[in-house]
Amino acid sequence: MNKSPFIYSCDNKRYYTLNYYNKNKFGPKIYKAVIDCDFTCPNIDGTKGVGGCIFCDGGSGYFTHSGLTVKEQLEAEHRRIAKKYGDSAEFIAYFQANTNTYAPLSVLKECYYSAIGFPNVCGLSIGTRADCLSEEVVDLLYSLSLQTNLTVELGMQSCHDDTLKLINRCCTHEEFLRGYYKLKSKGIRVCLHIINGLPFETSEMMLETAVEAAKMEPDAVKLQMLHVIRGTRLEKMYRNGEFQLLSRDEYINIIVKQLEVLPAHTVIERITGDGDKSKLIAPMWSADKIAVLGGIDKKLAELDTWQSRLFYKK
Repeated sequence: MNKSPFIYSCDNKRYYTLNYYNKNKFGPKIYKAVIDCDFTCPNIDGTKGVGGCIFCDGGSGYFTHSGLTVKEQLEAEHRRIAKKYGDSAEFIAYFQANTNTYAPLSVLKECYYSAIGFPNVCGLSIGTRADCLSEEVVDLLYSLSLQTNLTVELGMQSCHDDTLKLINRCCTHEEFLRGYYKLKSKGIRVCLHIINGLPFETSEMMLETAVEAAKMEPDAVKLQMLHVIRGTRLEKMYRNGEFQLLSRDEYINIIVKQLEVLPAHTVIERITGDGDKSKLIAPMWSADKIAVLGGIDKKLAELDTWQSRLFYKK
């Protein structure tokens, strides 16, 4: 395999991996401790819609310990991590399930500060929606960013409003941009989530989403394949033959093109996804994460290309 020309790499990768970022930021390997605070979403509780996104299965929190306090969840996660990596292993408290800024300010403060006060926690990662960022919440997040390593994860998914409407996002791309720039105006680190393979999107549309993300020059992105999970509305659409999923080769080709247009300084925190294997309906190839990652590396090397090669800052 050809030597990588990409500047942010220590292992011949041709994109900016989270491993490389954490190694330079923290030194020792950093893990994630997932937390579920039993929050909901405005497209679930009727504020903006009902039913949630069509692919949603409990807020993407199937790794979490729902029903316990933040402290109890972190204790459980500490035991899990320590069993594999030792008692001194540090981790980021990841507020993962549903919309983690969609609650009264007093509740958010209690959850967040309980996490940053826990031993071994070296940072917070807070998953939320761009339309759930009031000025008070942004001020709270800014305060947290001064006290710990904070990342706010925003579900962009797609830049195409027709797609956002189809998946019942109940948040337009314009609303997404407003929320994103609220955070960036405070210097808060932001990671965007993009889903490839959403119903009826072409490869050109997926590339357009990556180009739109590149214009924002985010601190990080998570790229993943659409998963069809048992019990979701997406499963019904899939079984009815309403749309087709990407093949592994199609997904790899799209990822390579997306990497080419993303800025070099944007960390690729995820380049494929982990669906709950006990509920995964399709695509089954996504369960073989090593093969997907290897396929991306191989394609990048074959084409002698890398992240940011086609990035153009206007």
